[in-house]
Amino acid sequence: MGNHDKLVQWTGDINSKALETLRGNGGVIVSPTKVGYIIMTADSKGLDRKFQIKNRKRNKPGVVLCGSMEQLAELAELNEEIKTFYQKHWDQDILLGCILPWKKTGKKYIPDDNSTELMMDTRQTSCFVIRFGRPSEQLAQTLWKEDRKLVFASSANPSGKGNRGIVAGIGPQIEDGADLIIAADQFVASIQPSKDEESRYEQGVMISMVDDKGTLIPQQKGERGILPAPVLIRKGLDVDIITNILSDHFNTWDYRQGAYY
Repeated sequence: MGNHDKLVQWTGDINSKALETLRGNGGVIVSPTKVGYIIMTADSKGLDRKFQIKNRKRNKPGVVLCGSMEQLAELAELNEEIKTFYQKHWDQDILLGCILPWKKTGKKYIPDDNSTELMMDTRQTSCFVIRFGRPSEQLAQTLWKEDRKLVFASSANPSGKGNRGIVAGIGPQIEDGADLIIAADQFVASIQPSKDEESRYEQGVMISMVDDKGTLIPQQKGERGILPAPVLIRKGLDVDIITNILSDHFNTWDYRQGAYY
């Protein structure tokens, strides 16, 4: 890391400078999660900077960090089965992201500054993520609780490359582009202690809960062969546990690694 004045170590407590940066106009920070480092921002100007920093295509659904089940339920369209599925992961502290439509009433929390088009794909869906790791959860929880402010995220690595779960791996472009970088290499390493930089998962599991048009899938109510069904489109941390939970909650679901992405 060349720029030491913007690098701070995570101490276990919420970082006040990170909060201040995300509350500011166009603030962008790098923060640790269970699967490595992410870029976090809270408005259109910050999202614009994120896309520039990452050279990332704009057709992918945005990632919305939810610090509580209440926040998730207020923002995203859920049915009882999907809500119960999320709750199971919440209770067991398992990182999960599902592609869902926005509630009409949830959209009012998106800043009125062109953030909408940067936050959703063409189907008006986003990926709503829970249990992504204490250092970043603290920030998302506080900004929602105190400001009703959303936090949007993207992995902090040059598009198509991993950051290896170490702050030194985010690369010079992201390092230069961020306002603040919170380092917690030991926290990241502690999540997958038996893995090394080559074998660890650098992303969370992503499940699509919508059809091709972005409409929420129907409830299955214990029946078989109900389509469209959940589609696991990205494997990642705890995929084995998550597929077990999927099997417990849904009789029909699909595994299509890389679908849509």
